[in-house]
Formats: sequence, structure tokens, C-alpha cells
Amino acid sequence: MGCCLKSEADSLDSSLAELARLTDTAQADVIRQIKQVRDGLNPAWLIGKGKLEEISEMVQEHQIDLVIFDRELTPKQLANLDEAIPCKVLDRTQLILDIFAMRAWTKEGRLQVELAQLEYLLPRLTGQGTKLSRLGGGIGTRGPGEKQLEIDRRHIRRRILQIKKGLEKVVKHRQLHQSRRRKMDVTQVTLVGYTNAGKSTLLNRLTGAEVLQEDRLFATLDPTSRFLELPSGEWVMLTDTVGFIRHLPHHLVAAFRSTLEQVRDADILLHVVDGNHPEADEQMKAVEKVLEELGANDIPILTVFNKRDRMEHQLVTAPGETIHMSAFNDEDLQQLLLQVDQMIHSTHFHGTAEIPVSRGEMISHLYRVADVIQSEVKGLTMEVSFRLPLRRYERMSDDIKACIRKDY
Repeated sequence: MGCCLKSEADSLDSSLAELARLTDTAQADVIRQIKQVRDGLNPAWLIGKGKLEEISEMVQEHQIDLVIFDRELTPKQLANLDEAIPCKVLDRTQLILDIFAMRAWTKEGRLQVELAQLEYLLPRLTGQGTKLSRLGGGIGTRGPGEKQLEIDRRHIRRRILQIKKGLEKVVKHRQLHQSRRRKMDVTQVTLVGYTNAGKSTLLNRLTGAEVLQEDRLFATLDPTSRFLELPSGEWVMLTDTVGFIRHLPHHLVAAFRSTLEQVRDADILLHVVDGNHPEADEQMKAVEKVLEELGANDIPILTVFNKRDRMEHQLVTAPGETIHMSAFNDEDLQQLLLQVDQMIHSTHFHGTAEIPVSRGEMISHLYRVADVIQSEVKGLTMEVSFRLPLRRYERMSDDIKACIRKDY
């Protein structure tokens, strides 16, 4: 069910088409799509009373099990619709949360999904109980499940605190691994993009990994990293991340922040775009919005327009570094590697630091974050020639920067 304001009418069809794909990903069949464009959204039911009666009659006539609304419903709207429509009612947020519950394999991923589900559920407990006995399994009941729905707010809040503590431990463990990678001075290249743009396929083709790749939304949820050798002989760490989507539930962004923040640690982002999608521009804007929310919009980006082999529309463009390619074309893959190689070396800072030997912590830090080319002790000073990604240099403390001169 798609309902929008007149100012949003142009994007209603595409948003409903995306909702249909999400429904398919959640393993349900779409029977009918209904649309309504309004001057104002009804605070009680979102839709008008006449449309509500039409849906209720249709549900009974066709024995429909589920009605999904293409917006996040308020607690009041969800309770009212749940009472008025004789079947289960979900909104777009619940559907996406359900898909994430299906796709989460790691401990961190499962905890993050449960956290998002419980935080979404907490203000919506009132009115849910009337239909709990006939919900059964399936869409909208994955994750915490009926038992969680029956406990009171206090217990849910307690569980939320437990999950957050559990996530803190998982995050510390991952940060330890990231610290080790930094000590190895491995450049971080991270794949980002709209869901189903082809990120996992690209990772598999470049590294020989065996990450799940399907023509479904959110086929990949948990981040996967693999080493990748560039034409110059340098090794980088290539990481695949969860796909973004329009109207990504804020509960998910908040719950998955610890995972998404890995994007901020990247030295280079490969923004993978489905170049064959008719709304590629809108999808790019959705990704850019999330990157901005994460504070990652200052990282050098190579926009990868994928699926050139299926191209039916005019070539999409973007500012900055771009490449049009197919993940299944070997020559295209080589060209991509060459561009990544060039970007890495063009965005590096080359310098020499003269640090007092008494400042061992500064010397250790430089060795930890930079690729040291040469070092020599001269009296009471250690002279260190190094290179590192420009973003890492910019994050250095003023104390260290004061000891550094740039090499040309």
C-alpha cells in the first residue's frame, strides 16, 4: 500500500516497485498494489477512510494474509490499522527489519537487528496484544518473536541494555582487528552502494571470495573483508558492506552504526552503482545521504557504474573519479584495479619527520599508522621518511605534524 503527498507523487511508483522487491526478498507473494495520493496524510490511519474500507473488503474477499504500508507508521496508526484490517499489518520499516533478521549471520549482526527491532517495538506495544494469538510465524515475527512481544516495557528495556553491552564487547574485538590491520599499514578500500548494485559480485570477482550474491535486496548484511593485490604489487584490504536503501529506518542506522562506522575508517570508497537502473541518480543520492550522516563524505570516492553489460539507459554520470564497467568483464576489472592503484598513490602524503628520540610514543605512533620508508638517528633526533593516506595524516595530532615536513 503506497500513500504519499502530492509533492511525492512522482516517486510513488518506483517506491512501490521497491517495496514489492523487498516483499519478494522476505519470501512473500504480492497479490495487489494499491496507491493513494493525498493533500495531507491521515494521522489516524495514514490513508482515507474510504481506502481503508476498500482494503478491508479486499483482504476478506481474497483471503490476504498481510498488508504492507510503504511508510513507517506511527504507533497510533499501526494500532488503528491493526484493529480495522482483518489481517496482519506491517510497515516498510518492519519489513526491512524482518529481512535483516533473515540475513544476519554474525553475532554482531544478530544483536544489531534485535536491538533495532526492540527499539521499534517499544513504543508500539499498546494494541499489539489483540492479534498476537493469530500472528503465527512468517514476515514480521522473525527476530525477537511473539515471546518478546508479550513481555513488558521494563523487560524490553533491560534486554536493550544487555544487547548494547554485548555490542560494546563485539565492537572492541573488531577494533582490535582493525588496529592490527593499521599496524600492517594496509590501505582500506571499502565498497558502498545501494542494495543490489553488485558489491558482493565485485568483491567475489576481484578476490575470489565466496560471498553470497543474489538478485535480491540485502543479500549481504554482515561486512566481509579480503586482501586484494593491485597492479603495482601493493596489497589492500577490500571490504563489502550492507547495502543502503531509500528511507533506511533510523532504528537500523542507529543499531548498525558500529558496523557502518567501518566506512569512516576507509582510505578510499568504491561507490558501486547499478548503472542500468532507471533511478540510478536517486539511489546515488540515498547513498550519499547515509555517508554524510556517518561523517564519511570527505573520503576519496571512485564511483563504479556497474552492469555495463546490461545497459539499457543513457550512461549515468557523477562528479569526480568514475568508471563504467561490468563485474563479469576481465578487462573492466583490470581497469578498475588500475584506477584504484592510481587513486591510492595520488591521495598519499609523503613526508619526513624529525622527532626527539625521547618522544618514543610519537615515533611508535608514526610506525603504526604510516609506511616507513627510511629512518635514521641523528644525535638526539630520529629522522623518519614515510608515506600514508592523506586522511590519516590529517587526523594526526598537532604535536606530530609540527615535526613533519612535506616531501615533494
